[in-house]
Amino acid sequence: MTATWGAPGRVNLIGEHVDYNDGLVLPFALPWTTVTTVTASSGDTVTVESEGAGHAEFPVDAVPGDVSGWAAYIAGVVWALRDRGHNLPGLQFRISSEVPDGAGLSSSAALTCSVACAVNAECELGLDKPTLADIARVAENRFAGAPTGAMDQLASMLCEADSALLLDCQSMQWRQIPFDVSPAGLTLLLIDTQARHELVGSEYGDRRRDCESAARVLGVASLREATLEAVDQLHDEQLRRRAHHVVTEIQRVADVAELLDNGQVADIGAFLTASHDSLRDDFQVSVKVIDATVDAAVRAGALGARMVGGGFGGCVITLCRTDDELAIRESVHSMYDDRGWKDPAFSEPHPSLGAREVSAP
Repeated sequence: MTATWGAPGRVNLIGEHVDYNDGLVLPFALPWTTVTTVTASSGDTVTVESEGAGHAEFPVDAVPGDVSGWAAYIAGVVWALRDRGHNLPGLQFRISSEVPDGAGLSSSAALTCSVACAVNAECELGLDKPTLADIARVAENRFAGAPTGAMDQLASMLCEADSALLLDCQSMQWRQIPFDVSPAGLTLLLIDTQARHELVGSEYGDRRRDCESAARVLGVASLREATLEAVDQLHDEQLRRRAHHVVTEIQRVADVAELLDNGQVADIGAFLTASHDSLRDDFQVSVKVIDATVDAAVRAGALGARMVGGGFGGCVITLCRTDDELAIRESVHSMYDDRGWKDPAFSEPHPSLGAREVSAP
């Protein structure tokens, strides 16, 4: 028997760096997937053939620290399943991916979710998608060392076509919100700046620790419970900035969700730009190329634009009138040419379906 599953990357429309603060997030799934085919085998060895990364091999009972690099994400899923009592056999994986690495589009979640779904099907574990999403998150956090929240994996698992997923990371409740901008004469333009990032590095973890410190000083379990008035009284400027972003970003997500529920798609643009400003100034996770891309898009007529993902590189999501799209592309290209930067890549992602069984590649 062989199982083949695909899981997509995601764009977080708004709600950056609030999932690990018990906040609200609003991601949608990309049309690009990572596809994993797995076959159970005799013995106690896991082998992986990846179109993009090569070959890896490790024992099925590998524990954190035994496997490093890209293979740690696959090993982490196997370990997390075994850690929950599932006695897995040897496994043979074949993996291919359309999701670009380091672009802030959750390529790692696409990988771990596709692996978890394929193993679940092949070994007949009977686990549901929320449980598999948690398995994938644990694999990233505890085995690969990436301190992500729960959003990326749940988005990859649960998103539906033509919808964004409103996820409450405190209650873990979610609902689908219709999200198709084209009937309003609008376009979602994703701009890959070609500046790559790595979430296992210290900067992401530092921001998470700052948020935890701010919550302790404020006497709350998480910044989800903090008020803006209390945050503004923090004496430590760095903690105050971090907490200010989180509290205001959670409110922006709620506001955008309400606008989408009311069919006011064009009105969300200002919230996207405000989110970017907060990430740049208060959370300090943007970089020069990202800021310049946002500025060029807005100057050319975009309704709103913001960085996507954990920061320090990656992509910009832009909402614009379809009639203005060409001018925005030209403005961004011209700015890159003037500065001697590598050309950006443009796409128009449509909110797509989450993890699903697919035909073997």
